[in-house]
Amino acid sequence: MVNDILIIGGGLAGLINALGLARAGLRVVLVEKKAYPFHKVCGEYISNEVLPYLRQLGVEINSLKPAHINRLQLTSPTGKSLESELDLGGFGVSRYTLDHHLYTLAKQAGAQFILEKTVREVDFEHDIFTAQLSGGQTVQARIAIGSYGKRSNLDRQLNRTFFQNRSPYIGVKYHVKYDFPRDLIALHNFKNGYAGTSAIENDSYCLCYLTTRENLKTHGSIPAMEQKVLYRNPHLRHIFETGEFLYEQPEVINEISFATKTCVEDHLLMCGDAAGMITPLCGNGMAIAIHSAKILTEQVLQYFADGQNRAALEAGYTKAWQKQFESRLRVGRTVQNLFGSPILSELAVGGLKHIPAAVKLIMRQTHGQPF
Repeated sequence: MVNDILIIGGGLAGLINALGLARAGLRVVLVEKKAYPFHKVCGEYISNEVLPYLRQLGVEINSLKPAHINRLQLTSPTGKSLESELDLGGFGVSRYTLDHHLYTLAKQAGAQFILEKTVREVDFEHDIFTAQLSGGQTVQARIAIGSYGKRSNLDRQLNRTFFQNRSPYIGVKYHVKYDFPRDLIALHNFKNGYAGTSAIENDSYCLCYLTTRENLKTHGSIPAMEQKVLYRNPHLRHIFETGEFLYEQPEVINEISFATKTCVEDHLLMCGDAAGMITPLCGNGMAIAIHSAKILTEQVLQYFADGQNRAALEAGYTKAWQKQFESRLRVGRTVQNLFGSPILSELAVGGLKHIPAAVKLIMRQTHGQPF
């Protein structure tokens, strides 16, 4: 059987594509290496710009009891802080809860899921994709979507440029309970990194930070690094010393790359982080993943409805993606350069504190409008 759509990876972008395309009546197969529900390294804050499209898909976010967030706090490594209102605001919900909810809705819409399998290889021949799965199974489809996140062995097969260079970044995530306003998202800077904290469901908070392998190597372990580096920011020290940590071990991911990527590789349509990711400092990666899935869903539906050729589909998607995200990701990379260095971080927080209009401008440049 040749399916209409093969989706590789069941994160936010993959699930949103599966839901939208299955609701439109297409035969969709999604391959995910894990079984839902599961935790992911992610900041777990989503800008409200996504709400209209989620409602269109039948996703009622309030049923997940998210935290509603409308203020931002930014702190320097020594604890200086500034606060600002968020123009659109957002909400906090764990990926454990949100992804499982989207998975359930996509299954109800008719999408087929192959779980706990990986895609070893994808071939494109005679206008059909053939995916070789772990365990020997094969899946064929007319359209293939790569939504497997930040990095995959498929990137090596596709000889993607960014994959040739190692990235210095690692991400670490906890869920924690502590005393903090639930309407406030905080970004705390420390040497060679920064941490985001924001409320999620069940009176809990997400604590997720980005740092370098070198930081970890220097101190030998995650707990030792946290005590020697993160604790120097008094806001982070307070969380670690007073919070109730809900994981036995943190979720950790390596090789996080913010390098420029391409939307199409050997006719495979990339979506979400596989197409490019904004720096976590900007707090908008989940919204971009959802918006990129909306754009791709619309392009694919047009392809099937109008009988477009593949070249037109690929060019249309690339143009739409670049128009919506290219400048936002570039600004995100620029903003990241202001933080992580103790001196620059202190100067940036101290300066922005007296120029609130600049904070608003950065948020507008890295966030979109409701879609």
